[in-house]
Amino acid sequence: MKTTCIITSVILLMFGLSSSMQLTLPSVTNDSFQSGEKLRYRITYGFIDAGEAVLEVTETSKKGNGTRDLYHITGTGKTLGGFNAVFKVHDIYESYIDKKGVFPWQFIRRVEEGGYKLSQDYAFKQDKQKVHNGEKDFTTPAGIQDMISSFYYARTLNFKSAKIGDTFEFKCFMDDEIWPLKVKYLGDEKISIRKGKFNCMKFAPVVQTGRVFKKQDDLNFWVTKDDNHIPVLVKAKIPVGSVKLHLVEWSGLKHDLVKAK
Repeated sequence: MKTTCIITSVILLMFGLSSSMQLTLPSVTNDSFQSGEKLRYRITYGFIDAGEAVLEVTETSKKGNGTRDLYHITGTGKTLGGFNAVFKVHDIYESYIDKKGVFPWQFIRRVEEGGYKLSQDYAFKQDKQKVHNGEKDFTTPAGIQDMISSFYYARTLNFKSAKIGDTFEFKCFMDDEIWPLKVKYLGDEKISIRKGKFNCMKFAPVVQTGRVFKKQDDLNFWVTKDDNHIPVLVKAKIPVGSVKLHLVEWSGLKHDLVKAK
């Protein structure tokens, strides 16, 4: 009888330890976007509209880890007009992100740029802190982001008490590597785009100099200073000029997008 009690106690202890060691997935408060949101951007090279990018959030019946509710986010990018003859681009990105934690469970990337093609399929095993690329597993932190989910996760960050010079950081899995994404808050500005004037927060990514941009201030972006936290303008200096991405159409927002006077 004593032996049976000991064995039972050991089994219960093992189950208790196993339960207590289960990974608690991150959760965030999302008051910035919802299902049905659609954002359309124009990409301008100099004074010419060279392309457009569209981001859309929809519902899906897929589940993360079999139980968790997800958003399906689709991002598309393509060249316009004469740029198709010079260097045609047609890119599709998909991310299935956790509604409670705003992190991905699946990422799909299809790139066609000129004669270059790339396909990537990542399975994010967030409960195991792994990402599988179709061939092998990579060890990653809990809540690791992908290229598309990063855009939406960043919008959930709390900027209300931000001071000029403050940096915000999180990690992204991209091209089989873990990348630290850092952005620096540069202050508030009222900016003007085709669709009007908006009160914004200005940010600059903290990038590795010498890779894409010569200086850390060669890329700036402006995010609406409201609960939507929508990037409305991005400016980038490149070796052959400058590129601007600006919001031209929106629908399905969680909050009204109010223009500045």
